[in-house]
Amino acid sequence: MCDIEEATNQLLDVNLHENQKSVQVTESDLGSEYELLVTIGATVPTGFEQTAADEVREKLGSSCKISRDRGKIYFVISVESLAQVHCLRSVDNLFVVVQEFQDYQFKQTKEEVLKDFEDLAGKLPWSNPLKVWKINASFKKKKAKRKKINQNSSKEKINNGQEVKIDQRNVKKEFTSHALDSHILDYYENPAIKEDVSTLVGDDLASCKDETDESSKEETEPQVLKFRVTCNRAGEKHCFTSNEAARDFGGAVQDYFKWKADMTNFDVEVLLNIHDNEVIVGIALTEESLHRRNITHFGPTTLRSTLAYGMLRLCDPLPYDIIVDPMCGTGAIPIEGATEWSDCFHIAGDNNPLAVNRAANNIASLLTKSQIKEGKPSWGLPIDAVQWDICNLPLRTGSVDIIVTDLPFGKRMGSKKRNWNLYPACLREMSRVCTPTTGRAVLLTQDTKCFTKALSGMRHVWRKVDTVWVNVGGLRAAVYVLIRTPQAFVHPSEQDGERGTLWQCKE
Repeated sequence: MCDIEEATNQLLDVNLHENQKSVQVTESDLGSEYELLVTIGATVPTGFEQTAADEVREKLGSSCKISRDRGKIYFVISVESLAQVHCLRSVDNLFVVVQEFQDYQFKQTKEEVLKDFEDLAGKLPWSNPLKVWKINASFKKKKAKRKKINQNSSKEKINNGQEVKIDQRNVKKEFTSHALDSHILDYYENPAIKEDVSTLVGDDLASCKDETDESSKEETEPQVLKFRVTCNRAGEKHCFTSNEAARDFGGAVQDYFKWKADMTNFDVEVLLNIHDNEVIVGIALTEESLHRRNITHFGPTTLRSTLAYGMLRLCDPLPYDIIVDPMCGTGAIPIEGATEWSDCFHIAGDNNPLAVNRAANNIASLLTKSQIKEGKPSWGLPIDAVQWDICNLPLRTGSVDIIVTDLPFGKRMGSKKRNWNLYPACLREMSRVCTPTTGRAVLLTQDTKCFTKALSGMRHVWRKVDTVWVNVGGLRAAVYVLIRTPQAFVHPSEQDGERGTLWQCKE
């Protein structure tokens, strides 16, 4: 029996009804569970909505709708594809849509609007979304069990002064039994990135008992779910605040399901997304953002993995391409590339030894994680970390196919004054190592004025083909997509020599 079917069977025990009556799933309903179609919403890096939609179309075969509220996409899937959704590389958070209102008619006064939110809770079609939430929750339970096994397998017992490793056979057996979802469970181990949103605050519950008591209790009596409501609101014509909407809507949800409100230790997170006249109610499928999935050692300007993936997709890597990040920082871009495009070779470089060390540690952590997940030694990743000078790369001329990097913004790293000299030097050295005609570069920067000026002096070797505007930590930044021109690279000293010779001839 597959994990999806096991999770579906567990729906028999969940308490979802208004009067705490269990949701009943009979044998005849099991087949329909696989065919159940639901709408999934995903938050993505602002500016990369189309990139995320393309990934969903390629990997899931579903068409996407890009929301008017930037940074969100929506697509329809069957429940059996839920595990694949967690494998998407371009999404930050996932939620299942309960109902969408394209043109919600808000009343004139605050009291009327909030009363409508209270009435709305009892009219929504909660059943199918809650089934999806329950199946999704089973993934996290398996993750917790797997994580405990991994921790035990990594420990060493000391016996009479000698270290004896724990037998790995049972651990490998556990990995084999969960082969279906082993590649997605690690995503739940990422550190949470809390959004700046209003949250319904409820009473704290008493601390839970140990695992044995809790599991036995689950078998004997239904659990009362804990929840919170999170309201994300955008628009200037609303007569209410996010706090007020979350408070009143959350109170109605509590009365309808008889759940307990808890801001921190919640089981269900209900989302109330409001953008102008568009209202979408959903249930969160991720407790924390997926965008730090590969990073364990963080730097002052760590790039989000989802943003790194979007930048890599813009350059369309081909098998056996050599992809270089000459200012890698923590290595987010090359690590994401090595994970998704393993048939290419990725080089992470930086002039700061601390940054190179962080990148190397992140690579090592990813290898260790892969070994634990597979239960056997890994062959490694097609990636290497090097310390170098961006203006004097130890690479042969024309040896690199793709360059993808996050340039210093001049805020946390470097300065805008230094960028006026750094950007032209970087573009010159990148043009030297990049293959003429076929070479590509995808460069992220917030200092667009300086970059535009630097690029204007390098038009003989670089041609801009696209600009994608993104939001990076609240800053409006640009991702420039460049193509290497056919013109061969000529060193500035050689150019000066040629000009001097030409000047002498004229004399």
